[in-house]
Amino acid sequence: MMYYDYLCRLLEPMRVYRTERGTLSGGELYAAGAVLDEADGAMEYAEQEGLLQTAEGEGLARREKLFSRCPVSVSTALRREAIAALARINADSFTLDAINSTLSGCGIKALAEETEKKGTVKVWFPNTVGVPDEFSQVESIILDIIPCHLLVEFYFRYLTWLECERVGFTWQSVEDTHHTWESFEKAVPEEE
Repeated sequence: MMYYDYLCRLLEPMRVYRTERGTLSGGELYAAGAVLDEADGAMEYAEQEGLLQTAEGEGLARREKLFSRCPVSVSTALRREAIAALARINADSFTLDAINSTLSGCGIKALAEETEKKGTVKVWFPNTVGVPDEFSQVESIILDIIPCHLLVEFYFRYLTWLECERVGFTWQSVEDTHHTWESFEKAVPEEE
């Protein structure tokens, strides 16, 4: 018990209190120390959950309730990043840099790029192969972030024929690894 020991050390030099637990004064100090320990634990929890950088449970859940849509919950770190990105959205969030800064509010890394077509934005997911999990939720959040006058085209990463040639895939090697078409199109080689 931290605060009991602290109170004993604090009051012992005064020689007014008997600080042993079996005494009346010691019992009072022990009870006061227990309550102060509980208060200290509650304050530590409030501090942890009150700061976005350290929040893990209640602090993240309460912040997510502030937004109309919750980001896809992949990990605590990604939830924190998504909440921070959504909190950055303001009236000046219409530049490409600002949009890219806030797109991680969907819960996964996403990037927007201008296209040749006027009024169209390409959104892609650099760390995700295939369609991201819970894409309908991701799509809703991204469409809320990107200005409504822009058309959004989503692009997904799959294995290309050029990568197949570079890696040296043959139909025999694909069959030997028992790939299905779905698993083969996601067999994107690691970046070098």
